[in-house]
Amino acid sequence: MKAGHIDMRKNWKIYDENQRLQKVLSEEIGISPFFAQLLLNRDLLDPDKAKEFLFGGLAACADPFLMKDMAKAVDRIMLAGKNNEKVLVYGDYDVDGVTSTALLYDILTRMGIACETFIPNRLEEGYGLNIRAIALARDHGIKLLITVDCGINSVEEVKCANEYGIDVIITDHHEVKGEERPPALATIDPHQPDCGYPYKTLAGVGVAYKLAKALMKDSPQVADGHLDLVALGTIADVVPLNGENRILAKSGLGKLKMTEKEGIKALMEISGIVPEKITCRHIGFGLGPRINAMGRVGSANVALELLLAKDPSTARQLARRLNDENKNRQNIEKEIFKDAYQNAKDSHDPDRDNIIVLAGESWHPGVIGIVASKLSEEFLKPVILIAMDGENGKGSGRGVEGFDLFSAINASSGYLVDFGGHEQACGIKIKRDNIEKFREAINAAAPEHFVEKGHTVPDLKIDMKIPFSHIGVKLVNELEMLMPYGPDNSEPVFCTGGVRVKTRPRDIGRSGFKFLVSCGNMTCEAVTFRKNDVDKPEQGDIIDLAYTPSINSWNGIDSIQLNIKDLHKI
Repeated sequence: MKAGHIDMRKNWKIYDENQRLQKVLSEEIGISPFFAQLLLNRDLLDPDKAKEFLFGGLAACADPFLMKDMAKAVDRIMLAGKNNEKVLVYGDYDVDGVTSTALLYDILTRMGIACETFIPNRLEEGYGLNIRAIALARDHGIKLLITVDCGINSVEEVKCANEYGIDVIITDHHEVKGEERPPALATIDPHQPDCGYPYKTLAGVGVAYKLAKALMKDSPQVADGHLDLVALGTIADVVPLNGENRILAKSGLGKLKMTEKEGIKALMEISGIVPEKITCRHIGFGLGPRINAMGRVGSANVALELLLAKDPSTARQLARRLNDENKNRQNIEKEIFKDAYQNAKDSHDPDRDNIIVLAGESWHPGVIGIVASKLSEEFLKPVILIAMDGENGKGSGRGVEGFDLFSAINASSGYLVDFGGHEQACGIKIKRDNIEKFREAINAAAPEHFVEKGHTVPDLKIDMKIPFSHIGVKLVNELEMLMPYGPDNSEPVFCTGGVRVKTRPRDIGRSGFKFLVSCGNMTCEAVTFRKNDVDKPEQGDIIDLAYTPSINSWNGIDSIQLNIKDLHKI
């Protein structure tokens, strides 16, 4: 086995059927026992919880005033409007941060409040509040600064703002890092230990939306008019799509289908997305990367300008610019991936390293997070990549299922200048001399932060084993009730044994292949766009196939297509 190579064969875990609970859900909700089992697989054992999951709307969301300091924040913003004070909305450069900034800026300006925005430059200023920007705010006469998608750990920066006579309201969704909290006038973050809000994993834009709902308590439809932005930020930030996030994403996708925002319409057009058919996948692989590209290799203010654009011509021009920057980002990313992948193969010891930590001299700090994610999928381990600039390094990490990356970094933070993030993603700052010490420390700490100790082979959760005869348009249509899919609500996966590969697999796109499979009297097309994850079979092979069924429309003809999750040759 070559260094760095891990057997990609997945460990299939098929859920146990529970016919008793199937019957209860089936009768209470009016669904088939088959569909009831899919709900049980998602831990929806109670009929009321299952109904809320399937049919819950905005009315099921909790009162925003249950969030700690929400009333205090609303009162201070109202006072700013009454006293004609200038307010600054301070955001972040990713999709979550940009959509949060656009949402709150629009709400405040509708209220007649003099409002400005600021998004730091990723390369020059880095993530979160910084002293230079706070000094600029003071010079611009800002009296109230509201953060979105950042600020929960900015203790010194908030102290500085207070010294300058600027009140600070923090709205964030990241984990609280230490014991000391920023001395803000109000801090809205459901992760605070003393926050009683019942749903903890909102995206940053979800928290900003809650503030907007509180400000617009007498006109909730105004805040709801921005659910398209909420869906964009929520889905792109890869937060769990259950509870309120599911409701917000589902409602927001409906809003996106008929959005009135010229910037979003222009971005969908240049991304080749038909608004009426938009899904989470279109956001994750189409809209999100284009918005993110500006923050990675340019200025996120261009993306903000797009989301706030009122003129169709201006919106199309800005959308083209985002599209061009995304192509530029892809080219940079390819070069870094080649370099980092080779580095990992040469230096990574599968038996020694729980986490891969690599540093590069010419890596672009704006795209290393994407590369870390791809390497993590390749090696099935958490990956942290560090872009060096002289003696200083900026790192970005991505985790794997069942591992708390944030906690592992927190345990090794003595070698870091700064860090932040959550369970599946992180950012760090580090001195060159400490990289090797940090690598050793985080690898030593890692075993304590795996949910299952010694977990190396990825699990593939399979909802149930079914014969090909069960697959059809009716099944696919029924599965749509589970949408939108995402973390904690993955798309259903089924498996069928003894399937024959009917045709020779044919390469498609950059890294996929497809072929026909048959079982009994039924033949379907099977396709994967990630051939590194699946062993390519030969024509005539008999395989066990794990897949998600979908409808493929081509030239006006609908047919069943099986999206391959894994296959085992018999």
